[in-house]
Amino acid sequence: MSFRKACLAGTAALLATIGAAHADPAKKLKIGVDLYGLKAEFMQLWAASVKQSPEVKSGNVEVTVFDGRYDSLVQQNQFDTMISQKYDAIIFAPIDADAAAAAVEAAHKAGIPVIGTNTRANSPLLTSYVGSDDTRSGYLEAKAVLDKIGCKGNVVIIEGPIGISAQIQRREGNLKALKECPTVKVLAMKTANWSRAEAQTLMDDWLTRYPGRINGIIGQNDEMALGAIEAIKSANLKVTSFAIAGIDGITDALLAVKAGEMTSILQDANAQAQGSMDVAVRQVDGASFKPQSDIWQQYPQMKWDDGTAKNYNVPWTPVTPQNVDELLARRQKGI
Repeated sequence: MSFRKACLAGTAALLATIGAAHADPAKKLKIGVDLYGLKAEFMQLWAASVKQSPEVKSGNVEVTVFDGRYDSLVQQNQFDTMISQKYDAIIFAPIDADAAAAAVEAAHKAGIPVIGTNTRANSPLLTSYVGSDDTRSGYLEAKAVLDKIGCKGNVVIIEGPIGISAQIQRREGNLKALKECPTVKVLAMKTANWSRAEAQTLMDDWLTRYPGRINGIIGQNDEMALGAIEAIKSANLKVTSFAIAGIDGITDALLAVKAGEMTSILQDANAQAQGSMDVAVRQVDGASFKPQSDIWQQYPQMKWDDGTAKNYNVPWTPVTPQNVDELLARRQKGI
C-alpha cells in the first residue's frame, strides 16, 4: 500500500471511530427515542412533537420512536437493538429508574450518548437530562387541592407506576405540601399505573370504603384524575364536591379545568421532545451545532449552555381559567 493510501485509510478509520456522524454530511443521523409507553395522550403528544423537530423535518435526522410498553425488559431489548444497529444517539424516558441504569451503561460502553427525558434513569452516565421537575409538580397539584379544602379534611392519592421517577418525585412533592397541612389525613395512597380505567376502578372502591369522607383527590397524572372524576359521576355524586388535581395538561384535563371540575399542571411535551432532540444532535455534531427549535426562545430561563448542561429544566404551567382557552387552541395545533 502506498504512503498516500495508508494515510487515507488511517484518516477514514479515525473518522469512523469519532461519534461525529457528519464525516459524511449526506448521511442522516440515526437517533432512537425509547419512551416508557404510548397508550396515553401525553406520551403520544411527546412522540408527535419529536417527529416535528426541525432536525427531523430538514432530513438531517432519521428518528425511530420505540414503545417501551411499560416494561423495563422491553426497553432493555430495544436498547440492544439500537446498539447493534449503531444508532448515533438515544433519547430515553424509562419506566423504572433503577432498571434503566443497565441500558444506559450498555449504550455508554458502545459509545452512544444517552439523553434522558421526562422520566429519569438512576445513572451518572446520562449525557444530559431534558425534562421537568416532578417534585415541583407534585407540590403544586397537592397545594391546589389543599388550598381548595381549606387545609382540613381527608385526601386520597392516586400514584403512578411504582418505581418510575415521576411517581417517586411527585410523591415527594405531594408529601411536602401535606406537611404544611398537618391535620389533613391521607385515607389511602395506591398506584393506578397512569391509567384512567384503573383509577376509576380504584376510586369506585374508595368511594365505597370511605363514604362521605373524601374531600380531596390528588392524581399524579391527569389520566388518573379524570378516572376519579368518572367514578364520582358514576356514583351520582357532584364532582364539584371534591377538590381534584392532576398533572400533564392533556386535552380532556384542559376541558375539565374549563368546566370547573379539576386543576391541572401542564407539562410541555413539545419542549421536552424538541429540546431533547437538539441536545442529542449536539452530542453527535459537536460544538458547531446550534439549536434549531424555537423552544429555547419560548423558555429563555432554560439556557442552551452550548448543549452540554447536565440538566435542562422545562418549566411547568399551571392551567387556569385565564389561560385554558389559549392552551386548548395550542392543542388543536398539535402542541
